[in-house]
Amino acid sequence: MTAYFDNSATTRPCPEAVAAMTEALTDCWGNPSALHRLGTEARRRVEAARLSVARALGAEPDRVFFTAGGTEADNWAVFSAAQKLGKRGKHIITTQIEHHAILRPMQELAARGFEVTYLAPEADGTVSLEALRAALRPDTILVSVMMVNNEVGSVMPIQSMAKLTHRLAPNAIFHTDAVQGFLKVPFRATALEADMISVSSHKIHGPKGAGALYVRKGLSLPPYLHGGGQESGLRSGTEAVPNILGFGAACEAALPTLREDLARENALKERIRAGLAAVDDVMLNGAQEAPHIVSFAVPGVRSQGLINCMQDREVYVSAGSACAKGHRSHVLEAMGVAPAVIDGSVRASLSRFTTEEEVDALLAAVREAVKRLK
Repeated sequence: MTAYFDNSATTRPCPEAVAAMTEALTDCWGNPSALHRLGTEARRRVEAARLSVARALGAEPDRVFFTAGGTEADNWAVFSAAQKLGKRGKHIITTQIEHHAILRPMQELAARGFEVTYLAPEADGTVSLEALRAALRPDTILVSVMMVNNEVGSVMPIQSMAKLTHRLAPNAIFHTDAVQGFLKVPFRATALEADMISVSSHKIHGPKGAGALYVRKGLSLPPYLHGGGQESGLRSGTEAVPNILGFGAACEAALPTLREDLARENALKERIRAGLAAVDDVMLNGAQEAPHIVSFAVPGVRSQGLINCMQDREVYVSAGSACAKGHRSHVLEAMGVAPAVIDGSVRASLSRFTTEEEVDALLAAVREAVKRLK
C-alpha cells in the first residue's frame, strides 16, 4: 500500500477534475475568445468554473481572476500593489515565514527602493497581531501575511490583521497567501477583510497549472500581463481551459462534504501527533493548528535519511516545503529551532483522501526509521 503524506506539496487530482480536464481536451478545445460555437462553449465553461471557484472562496465571480498557480497569484498581488501605491509610500510588511513566492518578490521590491519589514514569528510559528500593530506606519502601502504556514501548519489571524491594517494604514492593501488555507481553514472572501487572496488548484485535488487571485470589489489594479485583454484586461493570455475546468470541478467536488472531511482530517492529524509523541527521539515542530500539516523531527538524523527510510516502506513525506528543495527551512530557522532539529525535520501533510490505514503505515514507518537510523 502507498501512503502519501506530501499533500501540501501537491494533491492527487480527484476523479471529477480528471473528467473535466479530459472533456476539455477532447470535446471543448476551442479558444474562449473566439466567436464561433466552439469558442463560445469554451467561454461558457470557463465562466462556470469561475463561479465554482468563487463559490468555494465565498466571493463574487467577477472578483476571481485565473492564474497559472499560487506563485503567479502571489507575484501579481505584490507587484501590482507596489505599482499602484508606490507613489504614496514605500513601506511594505510581510513575515519571515512566507512562501518564497512572496519572499522573492519582496527582495526584488527592496532592490527597487522599497522598505520591507519582515515580522518575526513566535516559537510556534504564529505571527502575532501585536507584531503587526508595532510595524504599521502611515506610509505602509502593502501587508502580505500567509493564512496557513505550509511547513508547520500555524494559522494566522487574517481577519483581525486586515482590519488592523485598514485602521492604522488606510492607504495600504492587505493580501493573504491562502494557498494552504483554501478549503482547509473555512473563510469567506467577502467577510475576511483582505483586499487580495491567492489560491491554488493543485493543493485541493485539482490540476497543476491553475490558481486564482481574488481582488475585492472596488479595488482597481494595473494589468499584470498585457496582450489580448483576457481576465477583464488584467491578465492577458489564452486561458488554459483544461486546467481551469479541472480547478472548478475540484472545488465543486469538495464543497458538499467539506465540513465532515475537515473534521476527519483533523482527527487523523491528531492521531498522528499522538502517535509521534509516543516515539522516543521524535519531537513535534510548531503550532500545527491547520487540519492537514504535521511537522516533526528526529534530532541527530538527517531528514533525507528519514525520507529514504520511510519511502522504502512506500510512505511518502517531505523535508519542509517542496519549493525550497536543498535549502535549510527558513521557517524553522525564523522560529528559533536548533540546527540539529531543523536538519532532522520532515513534514507529513494530509488530504481528504487520507485513510486510517495510511496513518497506521506512517506511524509504523517512523518507528522503524528511528530504530534503524538511531
